[in-house]
Amino acid sequence: MRKNRHGSEKSEFSILALDDDPIMTATIQSYFQGAGYQVDVENDPVAAIERVRTCHYDILLLDFLMTPLCGDQVVEQIRTFNHDLFIILLTGHKSMAPPIRTIRALDIQGYYEKNDRFDQLELLVESCVKSIRQMRLIRSYQQRLADMASIMPEIYALQEPNQIGSHILAAVQSLWACTDGLLAIWDGGRGAPHLRFSSGDAMAGLDAETPELLCTQVEQQFGRERVLCSPVANSLGESIGVLAIVMAGKPDFYQEQLFRIFVRQCAASMENTLLLRRVKDSYVEVIKALRLMVDAKDIYTRGHSDRVSYYAGHLAAALGKDPETCRQVRLAGLFHDVGKMAIPDNILLSPDKLTDEEFEVIRKHPECGSSILSAISSFRTIAPIVRSHHERIDGKGYPDGLSGTDIPEASRIISIADTFDAMTSARRYRPSMTFDQALEKLVEVKDTQLDGKMVDVFLNVIRELPEEIRQMEPGEQLRFFAEEVF
Repeated sequence: MRKNRHGSEKSEFSILALDDDPIMTATIQSYFQGAGYQVDVENDPVAAIERVRTCHYDILLLDFLMTPLCGDQVVEQIRTFNHDLFIILLTGHKSMAPPIRTIRALDIQGYYEKNDRFDQLELLVESCVKSIRQMRLIRSYQQRLADMASIMPEIYALQEPNQIGSHILAAVQSLWACTDGLLAIWDGGRGAPHLRFSSGDAMAGLDAETPELLCTQVEQQFGRERVLCSPVANSLGESIGVLAIVMAGKPDFYQEQLFRIFVRQCAASMENTLLLRRVKDSYVEVIKALRLMVDAKDIYTRGHSDRVSYYAGHLAAALGKDPETCRQVRLAGLFHDVGKMAIPDNILLSPDKLTDEEFEVIRKHPECGSSILSAISSFRTIAPIVRSHHERIDGKGYPDGLSGTDIPEASRIISIADTFDAMTSARRYRPSMTFDQALEKLVEVKDTQLDGKMVDVFLNVIRELPEEIRQMEPGEQLRFFAEEVF
């Protein structure tokens, strides 16, 4: 970022400088505007809080000792409604800075001891900028995954080839904002494509006898730097077509990876339609893609679905269920929260206590999950399991108020695994319980919330887990559970 000091390029990052000394805020504004940043200033802490509430800022630079509110009090109020803002505290002397535990608790990125040079402060700002860029990239990737998840069920549900082709091109234009697109499908052999769809005049004139030659034509005409072009392969690995798009600029790594996932799913849909048979090779890829989307929705629950799948599968086996039933239970456990993709982030990720209306939105995720899975033929058998995983034995659950054995057996299994992992996992609003504490809680809700006989079996399942799993760090534990699922 310091290179901007010698150029005129405008940064896309905005700063709010807060200090009750107008000379200090004016100096900060002059310095960082010279570096290309967008800088606003405020000398009143209360007014600054409202500006953060109503305007977008990436970074807040604020003094610690101010009236009528000190810097830590300002941050405490801001964190009640904004957890994305990067904050650097300014102090007259490092001995006047708040304790480290306070800085951590308020998620302050660092502090700067005021002096007549801003080099160190600029380094701290640059570090924040790098983190902000990474967060923007991650969120963009998450949003594209969610968009793809909402599109794919529609493509799988379509039966007419012309509908599928048009829908695929519309989808790629929406997901990648491309300037031109081409989908060509060969129904065996060489010659002209059996199906051909284009969204622009430039690609409409391309012609080739094989998918490989068409890919070469696209790259030669538009250049490899701006093109995403991939053969569409069937379940035997044979090229049956080409999907190509032209971007306004060079695609990044994540756009390329998402494009490849999308192409594979489109290939499965086209093969189903053209050859009238089930997709064979895309099953695991769909599972991995949906699993990634569920985990990407909320970093605080990452790995939760893998662990629920693991616990539920072992409980089903301990109950004497056959291998196919155990597989269905593990798959349903993996996707039990897929409906949360339909829940708005401001509700799902809210750090505050939910209102009754917000909680009603959260309670819809089993129904949403069931709808999503019902749209994909391979997952229709687990849709009822996912729908009922929040039902209670005493009939006070949701969404249908089922009770006792009216609740599907697999749903009762997943409910126990889900409850246990929720208690043993840290959340933004509470720490995790130990395994033993969570088991005691399960016993307390036997025959009211959870199936009592299954809980008794589950206690033994957990107590017989290898001690190494209990001692694993969360990252190691996640890899262990993921390997069990796949």
